Amino acid sequence: MILSVIIPAFNEGGTIYRLLERVSAVKLIEDVSMEIIVVDDCSADNTATETQRFVKDYPQTSVSCLKHKKNSGKGAALRTGIQVATGDFIVVQDADLEYDPREYNLLLQPVLEGFADVVYGSRFVGSKPHRVLFFFHSVGNRFLTWLSNLLTNINITDMETGYKLFKSGILKNIRLVENGFGFEAEITARISRIPGIRIYEIGISYYGRTYNEGKKVNWKDGFRAIYCIIKYNIFSRK
Repeated sequence: MILSVIIPAFNEGGTIYRLLERVSAVKLIEDVSMEIIVVDDCSADNTATETQRFVKDYPQTSVSCLKHKKNSGKGAALRTGIQVATGDFIVVQDADLEYDPREYNLLLQPVLEGFADVVYGSRFVGSKPHRVLFFFHSVGNRFLTWLSNLLTNINITDMETGYKLFKSGILKNIRLVENGFGFEAEITARISRIPGIRIYEIGISYYGRTYNEGKKVNWKDGFRAIYCIIKYNIFSRK
């Protein structure tokens, strides 16, 4: 069995090499192997050269490097990665260092044990370490999750989490159209309507960064998320 790790990257030259080191060092449970897919969303910095430096330094690691000719957004980068992924499972990995790749096994376990089809890693449950950051970000995330739950009738605690793991057959059969950060709201709406889908959630750690450290999500993305929650749950259900 193979886990495909899809890494959408935009101007992450300062972190992508260290992230790839951390991802490639993970030993997965049940002898699951790993393929890494980096989708460079037309970065203007040294993301591409840092990725190629890693490939040269670690030739034994399975890394595919794809590059968009035009900056298209996280959702578009993920669609590119999903199309080429060959694994039995797919996990989304942001290119920053906010999430710990060693926790892939936490996400994999409910799937490998036959309980889950999709697993969300929640930053709001469990005893893992969480960096203390912005109050209004926390309030905003909880509101977006509440609104999503209201319309999907599921009870997750962290809709906006960067860690989502899917059986690849499920993800590849979903028609995704959202290009930007609205991906989180769209995918949650679409999987919630799959008959018999088994969605699990598990607590993860979170090493969030500030805007000075490179965080990109802002208040505009919050309003876009509200729009996407309403759109994909009410007006665009196909």
